Amino acid sequence: MSEQEAAFERKPRGWRHGPAWIYLVMLVASAVALFVSFVLSAETLELARHPDQQLSCDVNAVLSCSTVAESWQSEIVKFGGLSYPNAFFGIAAESVFVTIAVIGLARVAVPRWFATCTWFGGLAALAYSYWLSSQSLFVINALCPWCLVLMFATTVQFMALSHATAVVQELPGRKNGKRRGLDTYYRLNYDLMIDVVWVLVLIVIILAKDGPALFR
Repeated sequence: MSEQEAAFERKPRGWRHGPAWIYLVMLVASAVALFVSFVLSAETLELARHPDQQLSCDVNAVLSCSTVAESWQSEIVKFGGLSYPNAFFGIAAESVFVTIAVIGLARVAVPRWFATCTWFGGLAALAYSYWLSSQSLFVINALCPWCLVLMFATTVQFMALSHATAVVQELPGRKNGKRRGLDTYYRLNYDLMIDVVWVLVLIVIILAKDGPALFR
């Protein structure tokens, strides 16, 4: 068996590693994140119109969209004396990821540079989401329910994007015709185990910090 044939045999196979499933997961996660971004934008406008009115997602002192929305972290981009809510940028970013997922489902071939930039864009979106969530948890000391949904949706989106980049786009590429360690990682479904642990760790951190107060 040649090296190329051996490399092909080590390639992840099965429905879970096919572009249809991977990009469908990404599409669902991105669509949820886009929907939440629209809701947060609407809530931000509602708070601007009625500053003294509670929002629908104000559950208690800890689960409070208003507290988070009134913090400086919710509007970090300022230009010309105006500030822009993060949710507005979320709409723009998630619209792009929805489009990318649709392109993947349509089996449209994209340049390697585009796939690489897409992955780094997903990483930036994840890092930004985690920074905002950490600010809510440890600085603002309040959690926005919609923001939590957005964080988990962005996490699943990045998981699917990484899966697609490694398995569908086959990046990073081969060296001397040999496959990469990523093939073993996905072929043996290690990624699924890591993803489950990843989500559980996020849940544990939230519950450890604010668990009792969430249900008051």
